[in-house]
Amino acid sequence: MKILLVAATDAEVPSAARLRADVRILVTGVGMVATAAWCTRALMQEPYDLALNVGVCGSFNPAHPPGTVVHVTADRIAELGAQDGDAFLTVHDLKLLGEDEAPFRGGLLVNRQPPAIPSLLALPAVTGITVNAVHGDTAAIARVVERFNPDVETMEGAAFMYACLTHGVPFAQVRAVSNIVERRHRAAWKLPEAIQALSAVSAAILEQT
Repeated sequence: MKILLVAATDAEVPSAARLRADVRILVTGVGMVATAAWCTRALMQEPYDLALNVGVCGSFNPAHPPGTVVHVTADRIAELGAQDGDAFLTVHDLKLLGEDEAPFRGGLLVNRQPPAIPSLLALPAVTGITVNAVHGDTAAIARVVERFNPDVETMEGAAFMYACLTHGVPFAQVRAVSNIVERRHRAAWKLPEAIQALSAVSAAILEQT
């Protein structure tokens, strides 16, 4: 099996991936633009049997505290749209894009056929949002939760999923929670623990491919 493993930073790349000759590691840099550009380039250069995005995330859901590893099966670009006073209109609300216009489904980017890998399927399946600026304001957090009810947020996930859906490549987005989404409190983050948990789960997934 030929695997493309995608991470935003080198620190998020599991050591198990470095030991596999059939795994190409792609470190894109942080953010949607970099992820979309580098993933598209990679997927156009050669075919892959599986694309796997690994990294950390923030959690809106108390059921997924720091250290939890989740499988993001649905994602959206949360800031793509327009402000209308206190209201936010998504690109779908604006009728600039149909809710079921490819690659979207019901306004979301959805992984309808995740790879049948036991360690992947054992993870909690969650819904994410992808943002350019991570949330750190109490009022803004409340608004985005009311609007989309996400479980987690990242800065790259939806871009990765968009690229894979567009190119028809089987994929999975696996994230470890490093922090609760709240007023920025860096001291409360559990980044080493999240990286350790991510590495262990990623190793198990790769062993089963």
